[in-house]
Amino acid sequence: MRSYKRLTLLCGHYGSGKTNIAVNMAMDLRKQKERVAVADLDIVNPYFRTKDSDADFAHAGIRLICSSFANSNLDLPAMPQDLYAITDDRDLSVILDIGGDDRGALALGRIAPAVLAENDYEMLMVVNGRRPLTPDAPSTLEVLREIEAACGIPFTGIVNNTNLGIETTEETVLSSIPYAEETAALAGLPLVMTTVEESLYEPLAGKIENLFPLKLQNRF
Repeated sequence: MRSYKRLTLLCGHYGSGKTNIAVNMAMDLRKQKERVAVADLDIVNPYFRTKDSDADFAHAGIRLICSSFANSNLDLPAMPQDLYAITDDRDLSVILDIGGDDRGALALGRIAPAVLAENDYEMLMVVNGRRPLTPDAPSTLEVLREIEAACGIPFTGIVNNTNLGIETTEETVLSSIPYAEETAALAGLPLVMTTVEESLYEPLAGKIENLFPLKLQNRF
């Protein structure tokens, strides 16, 4: 069973898969904690986000904090009205889905001082070595540093979510480990997990450390 800080912040470039990981982490965390929320701070892309799983969250008893414009046809950089519940309600365990680049991470800057002051968080960089803008460790590190500079919170770990969508195989995941390890080494951070679609979990269990299975959202 994975151990969580009170706040788990997920960042990554577009296509890294952070939103799907946020959904799955929230479901996993709900098995351990009574009061759990997902905070959707992706103000850059209001069309494809955690709100797509709002019915699943409601069924699981997970609170969703997101912009009122999510899944609408309004392209507005709106922040959730109850944003500050993330930092003010310390009995609430929160998974945060942060915008896809340094612009998206700027939204996190509003609560960064409170996050740092409490110091009960992990800031995870979700990486996908099969995406055009992060094909290798140096380019991925560049994105990581840009996000850190924008939000004012240092990363604490790397999540390897390298995949090719429905074409992902065991070899896709296994061959991504050197890339993920090099990225972690360059950043001076631990590789905290590798995520895989749930059908690949059993074949890869025992071959990769800290493997985390993912149930894909319907829209994925």
